[in-house]
Amino acid sequence: MDKPGRIASHLARNLASLRHARRLTQAALAKAAGLPRSTIANLESGEGNPSLAVLVKVATELGVPIDELLSSPRAKVRKWRADELPSQARGRGVTQRALVPEPVPEEMLVMMELAPGAAMAGTPHLPGTREYFSCLEGAVTIFVAGERYDVASGEVLAFPGNTSHSYRNTATARAMGISVVILAKAGV
Repeated sequence: MDKPGRIASHLARNLASLRHARRLTQAALAKAAGLPRSTIANLESGEGNPSLAVLVKVATELGVPIDELLSSPRAKVRKWRADELPSQARGRGVTQRALVPEPVPEEMLVMMELAPGAAMAGTPHLPGTREYFSCLEGAVTIFVAGERYDVASGEVLAFPGNTSHSYRNTATARAMGISVVILAKAGV
């Protein structure tokens, strides 16, 4: 097989693998990337001859660099240094960063660090969304629809994500936890 043929074959295999790993249909990926479904189908069959613009759109939607789409098959291993993981300050004294640095369809996975006295209002989601907070260190007080729940290290609190909620660390030591949000599908 000539080099362009090998690259098309790599693209076909890598694209299908990445799409399946993210539980996306060809139609869903095409819609998100602003492309016809037939374009994705052609790329996955090895018959496509995509422009750079098409590759950029597909790679962006899959959350990977273009070279990962075109490279020869290899173990899909990637290590992120701590300084490569974006974090953001939220509320008063709360720092959040994505627990998994690649997109996970229909889920939000966030590591939360709460300084002593920290507080943050949660963002209500669509009805049907479910949230889980797993306390890893210290203790966190979570208010859900006006009710108080104290969550200690090792404990998990689950609640409807569409209700008002907030997080507080009332202790004198930092607290850490993982927030997992299973998003409801729109229109469900």
